[in-house]
Amino acid sequence: MSDFHFYDETNAPEAARGTLTEVKKAYGMVPGLLAGMAENPAVLDAYLGLSTALGKSGLTAAEQQVVTIATSVENTCHFCVAAHSAVATMQKVPADVIASLRANRPIADARLEALRQFTLKIVRQRGFIADADVAAFRAAGYDNSAVLAVILGVTLKTFSNYTNHIIESPLNAPFQAFAWTPDMAQAA
Repeated sequence: MSDFHFYDETNAPEAARGTLTEVKKAYGMVPGLLAGMAENPAVLDAYLGLSTALGKSGLTAAEQQVVTIATSVENTCHFCVAAHSAVATMQKVPADVIASLRANRPIADARLEALRQFTLKIVRQRGFIADADVAAFRAAGYDNSAVLAVILGVTLKTFSNYTNHIIESPLNAPFQAFAWTPDMAQAA
């Protein structure tokens, strides 16, 4: 068990209290990841900044969830898979898409599957992507802006996945129904 502290808006380091107050207003709670990141307010701010940027990246809500869940499954992050599965459900991402992502299986929608595959290549190959892989991604209907948006999403989730591996964020009650373990995913 980790010996990291998990804060709320009342007991966090002073520089994080206002941020956690806003997080609680927006989400009705302080997600475990953010409660742990509050230990270092700059880390909390960086994560939230990247998250905001992903929301403005041009990817649809469903596409953002494909990137975040695929990355989190690949990085075996129990917290992020559960949290993003909950968010994807709230955003009306089709249940079959969420189930495929959580199981690390192909998505029936060809365009979203191309996005999942491209995301996995970025994660697995640490960004060393062949021109043919970029061309295949473009052939699925994406452009250079989307390539960069996927890199942003992978960066965001790798940041949070690695943080969760170390601090062992508790799974908040609203995410419990979406609990996930690595044995739920099959090798793609």
